[in-house]
Amino acid sequence: MSQRRARLFAAVLLGAFATTLGCMKATATAEGAPLVSGAVAPPKLIVFITVDQLRGDMLDRYRSDLRYGYARLMRGAWFTNAFQDHAITETAPGHASTMSGRFPRSTGIASNTAGVFDPDHPLLNGLPNEPGASPERFTGTTLFDWLFAKDRRARALSVSKKDRAAILPIGKAKQNVYWFSANGSFTTSTYYRDTLPAWVQRFNDRRIAQTYVGAQWRLSRDAATYPEPDSVVFENHGRDFLFPHAFPSDTLRASAYLPLTPTMDSITALFALEGLRQMELGTGPQTDILAVSFSATDYIGHTYGPDSREAHENELRLDETIGWFLDSLYRLRDSSTIAIALTGDHGISPIRELARQRGQATGDQGLLVSVSEQVAAVREKLRAASVDTMAFMIDGPLVAINRDAMSRGGLKPDAVLDDFMRAARQVRGVARVDRFRDLRRADFATDAIARRWSHQIPEGSPVEVAITLTRYSYWYDATATHGSPYDQDASVPVIFYGPWAKPGRYATFARVVDMGPTLAAMASAHPLEKLDGVVLMQAVK
Repeated sequence: MSQRRARLFAAVLLGAFATTLGCMKATATAEGAPLVSGAVAPPKLIVFITVDQLRGDMLDRYRSDLRYGYARLMRGAWFTNAFQDHAITETAPGHASTMSGRFPRSTGIASNTAGVFDPDHPLLNGLPNEPGASPERFTGTTLFDWLFAKDRRARALSVSKKDRAAILPIGKAKQNVYWFSANGSFTTSTYYRDTLPAWVQRFNDRRIAQTYVGAQWRLSRDAATYPEPDSVVFENHGRDFLFPHAFPSDTLRASAYLPLTPTMDSITALFALEGLRQMELGTGPQTDILAVSFSATDYIGHTYGPDSREAHENELRLDETIGWFLDSLYRLRDSSTIAIALTGDHGISPIRELARQRGQATGDQGLLVSVSEQVAAVREKLRAASVDTMAFMIDGPLVAINRDAMSRGGLKPDAVLDDFMRAARQVRGVARVDRFRDLRRADFATDAIARRWSHQIPEGSPVEVAITLTRYSYWYDATATHGSPYDQDASVPVIFYGPWAKPGRYATFARVVDMGPTLAAMASAHPLEKLDGVVLMQAVK
C-alpha cells in the first residue's frame, strides 16, 4: 500500500473514533476501579516490559533454559491464559492497549497503518528517508495520564527499537520517548522536543552499534543442546539461515542489521537504564513509569520463524539481558519501591510451509491468499459508474466504503458489498467474511473471532467488513508473520512482579487491557475514562 493510500485508509479507520468514544461499553470506570489498601504505599516506579512477538507459550517452551530475568519474573503473578483480545494482532494496536486499558476500537490505533507515521513531526537525527512519527492518532488516556492526574510530578521514559513501540504505551503525553534510528542512534521526533537532551547525545556518541561491524552472532552454548535444526531452507527465504550470522562490514548496514540480533535488546536496556539514572526516575514521592519494549524477538521471528534455533537462542539472550537489567535496576533503586509488568504486543504464527509439512495446517490452511481479482472486479464496477475507486478501500482484512459516493453513482452500497463478500468467500484460504454489524451480535463466549473483531473497530466506522483467513494463512509472502485473530497470534503472557503482586501461576482468562487497571490499582490511581479492562484482583496483594 502506498504512503498516500495508507494515510487515506488511516483517516477512514479513525473517522468515527471521536464520536464513538464517549458511548463505548466498559467494564471498569474511573469511579469504580478497586484500589490497593491505603496501608500499602504505592510504588515509586512502574517498569513495564513489552517483548515484541512474545507468544504466550514461549516461556514454557524454553522454561528449562531460562535462569535469569524471565525466570525471576515468572515467579510473580503469571497469567498463562492471556491475550491481546483484538483481531489485528500487530505491533501498533498491541502497544496502544498495554497501558491504556482499552481495545483498539477506542485507542484510535486499529492497525499498523493507523499507527504513528506523521510527516509533520520529523525525527531529530534520523536518516533523510526515515518517516516522522507521533501519537496524534491515539485517542484517550493511559496509565501515565492517570498517575499524572494524581501527582503532577510523575514522569515517564519509554524506549524501544521501534517508534510505535516507544510512543504508544505512553499515549499522547509529551514525555521522554525515544526509539532507534537506522543510523545507529536513539532519536525522537519534534512532537516531543526540538533537540535531544545532553544525556541522549552522550549515549549516541558512544557509537555502540557501530562497534559491531564485522562481528558475528554466535550460539551461546553447544549446538547439540538445541532441539531445533539449523538447516531449515524455509527460513529467511533460503538465505543466511545457518549460525553464525555475520554483521555487515560497513557501519550503516551493520546498524540496520542490528535489530536481527539479540544485541538490539541489550543496547535498548542500556539506554533505558541510562535514562532512568539521568532523569532520576523512581526517586520522588510520586509514581514514575519506565516503559521498555524489546524488539529483537519480532525481527528474528519474522526472519527465521518462531520455531527456529535463532528464536530459541534469542530468548536465551533476552533472558540474560532482562536479568542484568533487573539487577542493575535494583542496584539503582530500592526493589521494594518498584512494580514490574511484562507482556507481549502479539504472538506469531509458524512458517506456512513448516505448518503444512508438520500437519499443523491441513486442507485450506497455511496458504498465501489474495483477493486482488475480487477487488479489481469491484473497482471496475465503480469506474463504469464514474465513481472514484477509492470509494472501495481495502487494507489486508478490512474493507471500508464511501456509501455517499456509491449512491451518487447510482450504485447500491449494500449490493456492492454483498457481491464482493460472496466472491471473497470463494477464495481458497478465506475462512469467513463478515459485516461488523453481524460480528457485534455474535455470541462472544463461543465465537472468539467475532469478539476480537468487535474489539477492533468502533461502531459507526466506514470500515464495514472483516475478512478472516484460515489458520496459518498469510496475506503476503513472509517467512513467518502475525496479525490474525487466532490464538497463536493473540496469545501473550501477562506477568506482574514486585511487592504488590501475589505470586502464582493463574490459568484464568486475562487480557492485556487488564494490565493498566491492575497497575493503577497497585498505584492507587484512578483511570480518567471508561475502560475495557478490569483489575486482575488475583494478582494484587
